[in-house]
Amino acid sequence: MLEEALGTKFTIVTGFTGGNEIDFRAFRARSWNGIAQELTEKEAMILKVLAERPGEIVSREDLLERVWGYDVFPSTRTVDNFILRLRKRFERDPANPRHFLTVWGVGYRFMLEGES
Repeated sequence: MLEEALGTKFTIVTGFTGGNEIDFRAFRARSWNGIAQELTEKEAMILKVLAERPGEIVSREDLLERVWGYDVFPSTRTVDNFILRLRKRFERDPANPRHFLTVWGVGYRFMLEGES
């Protein structure tokens, strides 16, 4: 379950690997193991886009458009590299993610704890 407003302090309350907290305005987070994380603007924006659509497939192209915009359009590998960094910070086992799931050939699906 997500806290109310995505534009203000945003916390993933139930589960998301045991309680990661994310403050999109300050680009800060606390991972499941209690370690404070400083996020880049792009990392925070990717997290927000995915968190707005839990359980849905978000294409790499949609992430590129929403995070980087029309003026700058890097390759889809850029998105993949950002997801890898987010997995390292917020997954208990980044090699076997439970929350930042790859949908091969399409994009990513963000899953909350307990969803399947």
